[in-house]
Amino acid sequence: MTDQLFRATAMKGGVRAIGVITTQLTEEARQRHQLSYVATAALGRTMSAGLLFASSLKTRRARVNIRIRGNGPLGDIHVDAGLDGTVRGYVQRPDVELPLKAAKLDVGGAVGRDGYVHVIRDQGYGTPYTSTVELVSGEIGDDLTHYLATSEQTPSALILGEYVNPDGVIAAGGLLIQVLPKAARDEALVEELESRITSLASFTSLLLSGKTLPDIFAQLLDGLDLLILPGEQDVRFYCGCSQKKVLEALKLFGSEELHDMIDRDGGAEARCDFCNTIYQASREELVQIVGELEANPLA
Repeated sequence: MTDQLFRATAMKGGVRAIGVITTQLTEEARQRHQLSYVATAALGRTMSAGLLFASSLKTRRARVNIRIRGNGPLGDIHVDAGLDGTVRGYVQRPDVELPLKAAKLDVGGAVGRDGYVHVIRDQGYGTPYTSTVELVSGEIGDDLTHYLATSEQTPSALILGEYVNPDGVIAAGGLLIQVLPKAARDEALVEELESRITSLASFTSLLLSGKTLPDIFAQLLDGLDLLILPGEQDVRFYCGCSQKKVLEALKLFGSEELHDMIDRDGGAEARCDFCNTIYQASREELVQIVGELEANPLA
């Protein structure tokens, strides 16, 4: 099933529903970073959430950055997602693994329950909006739902999931259901939605059974004036790092340290945290950079 994002409304625009399938991009992240099972689940959930959050931004260059820092062994989780459907991310300790808990991956134990979620929404212009909230469980979905309720004050339900086996990521994705102000005053509607969300089978089990995102929307919002919006969007793992950007970044070290790299190592190596790509800068490239710095010391 292709990785895609769908948007829908219900109750004549009073409810916003967004769904995303991220199976292939989560598998790509797993392979790139050599993630353990629990690290795959934690990063996959956060990338799905990043795409869901970014889908409500307004300009094509707009992006959402999510950083989750708990006191668990996994360390920090970083995700960067855009309205254009691209996402990238990494975890600080990708090899951490924990025993199953109640027959499920112990994401909460890996992330930790003490810490914070930090979200930056960059519309591509002006000052980015930033907000920080405390973790509530470390399970990612609960924590980001808490963020939406606390920072954006929008009644929301965020459902995230993944199924990983020895062959890799078999299913991954999520749903975001939000009650907008025009419908939030209808207590009966809110209670009905809560009941339906509670009774909904796990998201990944629905994907594994062959359900599409429109099928899941129909099951969840049947009878509530569901309108699936045209223009489903492909989503993918993408990092904009490049050899050129690495060479530009090396200028920050200054000519003295670059001379030391040339004399000691005969070159330099850099690795992108987000996609784990390794770049090599040759002796000749470093010499050229030093020449540019010394020719333009104030540049």
